Amino acid sequence: MEEADLRLLDAIQDGLPLASHPFRILGDSLGMSESEVIVRLDRLQQEGIIRRIGPILDMRKLGCSGVLVAIKVPPDQADEVANIVNEYKEVSHNYLRPNDSGYNIWFTVSAREERIHVILAEIRDRTGLDQLVLPTKKIFKIGVKFDII
Repeated sequence: MEEADLRLLDAIQDGLPLASHPFRILGDSLGMSESEVIVRLDRLQQEGIIRRIGPILDMRKLGCSGVLVAIKVPPDQADEVANIVNEYKEVSHNYLRPNDSGYNIWFTVSAREERIHVILAEIRDRTGLDQLVLPTKKIFKIGVKFDII
């Protein structure tokens, strides 16, 4: 990875400027053109280094809530179940985490309460698997900034 990529990754961790041309402003601060920033970010996303760039919303202020869900999935069905779970735009995380309890697929759903119930019912109907549903009681936010350069 080039030094310019590392500097760009380090910079975007602090967020993007709220402006009509945020990539131009970001580029100016890094000695790059707007188009170079966009091309580099696109390439980094295509390579899987960046998953997504987007806002972090306070879903509670939007009238939504969240749940953490775990499912006991036979290992040979893990990919199939993960693909079903991933079809829902309200799912932000989906992990395979084998452990002694048998619950091995974990995911989060953020939506209005009634929509959460619909999503979980559909997943249950489509997979035939029981779910352990853990509603969010209290949110502890941490700021994470990786030391890239």
